[in-house]
Amino acid sequence: MKRQIVRQRDNWQTHMDEIGFTFHSADGTYWNEGVCYEFTTEEIDEIERVTLLLHEMCIEAVRVVADKNLFRRLHIPEAYEDYIKTVLKHQQISIYGRFDFSFDKDGNPCLLEYNADTPTSLFESSVVQWMWLEELFPEYDQFNSIHEKLLDAFKAVSRAMAVNAPMFFSCVKDYEEDLVTVQYLQDVAIQTGIDGRHIFIEDIGYSSDNGMFYDQSGEVIEHMFKLYPWEWLLADEFGPNVLKGTIRLYEPPWKMVLSNKAMLALLWEMYPNHPNLIPTYHGARSLRGNYVKKPIFSREGANVSVFRGGSMTETTDGTYGSEGFVYQEIRALPEFSGNHAVVGSWVINGQPAGLGIREDDSAITKNTSRFVPHYFIP
Repeated sequence: MKRQIVRQRDNWQTHMDEIGFTFHSADGTYWNEGVCYEFTTEEIDEIERVTLLLHEMCIEAVRVVADKNLFRRLHIPEAYEDYIKTVLKHQQISIYGRFDFSFDKDGNPCLLEYNADTPTSLFESSVVQWMWLEELFPEYDQFNSIHEKLLDAFKAVSRAMAVNAPMFFSCVKDYEEDLVTVQYLQDVAIQTGIDGRHIFIEDIGYSSDNGMFYDQSGEVIEHMFKLYPWEWLLADEFGPNVLKGTIRLYEPPWKMVLSNKAMLALLWEMYPNHPNLIPTYHGARSLRGNYVKKPIFSREGANVSVFRGGSMTETTDGTYGSEGFVYQEIRALPEFSGNHAVVGSWVINGQPAGLGIREDDSAITKNTSRFVPHYFIP
């Protein structure tokens, strides 16, 4: 893995706007046009292998949680336990998720966390960096079959839907990155023949008479992709109404198990000393003062603190942490001239699908961290 300086394309900002990537310059520089990361074929093959392996380990962990009723340990309310078990039993598919990796001294990919429920940076990973590759390095390749695998995923979703039933795609208002993500997923679904429609979370209606959800025109919502964390939905006034079973949601409810960081501690218990896992616990005592403190629920690096020698050296603000924290051994990100890179490995419909890389001046990846494209030399 090498960080390379490359030329910037002429009028690249205009081109980004034309394809709908409207937040390319958020916070000054979100898309980092003048650099990229170069991988070898062997490095890509190893990331792909580990991604599939970790996904299988995570699915097994979900089954363990369900079989042994470990939901409370993951701060999942008792009322949702049977709901999760039922959906898991019927094998409702997952559309997507993203593992975030660092690397150990031997170059093994190591799991920092699993963004299993509401990962963003999908559009830039799938479409934007592929177009960058074709324009600048058509002779090289890229670990990127995200779009093709999303098409396969939505074909599978379509087979589970009633004929001509619409599928809604939803996020909260006023979050441009979330909106671009759901619009991209909606477009992919439409390409497979699904009647994809958009609705904001705030505009969804509910009838207590029949337990059904509705859009603003009175259309029943039976299938919906929500870019809205499960833990937020559980806390909403109308959240418990999903238990009535009148709506099928993606990501499926069993992603509640994987989308909180208490799962990292459980994985370490299930697979101790696994080369692709990082020691993670519910307390810091075992980590000898060098660890990262992470909220069980959080997004985009909020409320994360780094401790070295028992003293906090770096922290981020936020509103998370009331449910508790996990403590993970420090596994430094690859650093290139002060740029700390986290490698995001996408899982689409259970299959490794591609990379998206974010870098930051600090050791904590945040919502302002820069997106950097990549290639590998075949």
